[in-house]
Amino acid sequence: MSDHIYKIIEIVGSSTKSSDDAIQQAIAKASSTLHNLDWFEVVETRGHIVDSKVAHYQVKLKIGFRLD
Repeated sequence: MSDHIYKIIEIVGSSTKSSDDAIQQAIAKASSTLHNLDWFEVVETRGHIVDSKVAHYQVKLKIGFRLD
């Protein structure tokens, strides 16, 4: 088994549907420019309220990926 070295970045995903959708969108966008994505960690969840309803879900993620 070879050793792996990882880089960690933080990104924020946003969605009007759900926090899960915000995570999916953030990972999809990150994977369009990065490769070897291995894991993620939800660091923070927050949202935006308009007229007493949730307008946007925002999720801060740490994403780990292997360096070549």
